[in-house]
Amino acid sequence: MKKKLSFARVFAHLDRKYGMHFVPDKLCLELLYRAAMGKKLRLDPPVTFTEKLQWIKLYDRRDVYTTMVDKIAAKQWAAEKIGAEHIIPTLGTWKHFDEIDFDALPEQFVLKCNHDSHSAIICRDKMTFDREKARKKLEKSLKKNYYYDSRQWPYKNVPPMILAEQYLPGDESGDLRDYKFFCFGGVPKLMYVAQGRSAGAVYGDFFDMDYRHLDLKIDHDTAPVPPEKPQTFEKMREAAAVLSAGIAQVRADFYELNGEFYFGEMTFFHCGGFYPFTPAEWDETLGSWIELPEKP
Repeated sequence: MKKKLSFARVFAHLDRKYGMHFVPDKLCLELLYRAAMGKKLRLDPPVTFTEKLQWIKLYDRRDVYTTMVDKIAAKQWAAEKIGAEHIIPTLGTWKHFDEIDFDALPEQFVLKCNHDSHSAIICRDKMTFDREKARKKLEKSLKKNYYYDSRQWPYKNVPPMILAEQYLPGDESGDLRDYKFFCFGGVPKLMYVAQGRSAGAVYGDFFDMDYRHLDLKIDHDTAPVPPEKPQTFEKMREAAAVLSAGIAQVRADFYELNGEFYFGEMTFFHCGGFYPFTPAEWDETLGSWIELPEKP
């Protein structure tokens, strides 16, 4: 027997397909949460991590958050806090794809939009780079306000731009691991290692701050063999603490290459707060680590 479609699931489908921008934020989040998590969203008060992320979207709206999620502006913001040597060099920024001077770019580079997620395009060989495919993807991304993707407020007022960065080659296989520190009030408590993108099979493993592997999954399965501890683990941890100071909850992302670490980005809403935890108890555990500010 087919599972009956709920109104929340129908709404979530319509929101993905058409963008239900006219629906107020609170109602939208209540419907999306029910569709994704299969239960009512508690906001008064929120208890779990995923519930508190929705609360933060609605009520914790500081101007600096817009700077922090802007992949261009965040570079200068982070450089002032942890040092410019940990910032991936910028090769150029443009409002439109046709403004890009490809002759001035090196043989390898990364193009991405500054105001969204999953728009990155890696060029490993400029001679074979498919510019038309890149144009279509980036111009489409430029037209999208990422705020409406699960109502992530910090992105609402980011001016959309295209950013070119220096290419980081990763390991022997070409894989560049993401080291994502989940921070609570300026205290890193978990690190999530994402790997395998170059091979098309992404794995995600959680560790505590003593680098003990945790029985925890959110959006990806754990790797067959847990990744080894990065050389710069302690330095990344210290940088994450500096970048997240005074913020109820935020994720600080880094890369490691040749014994050095590099700032990636700041993320307030892991998976938009719409993925269940396995085991489910972790959702409440992480929620207990978030001390919310006063509601405005």
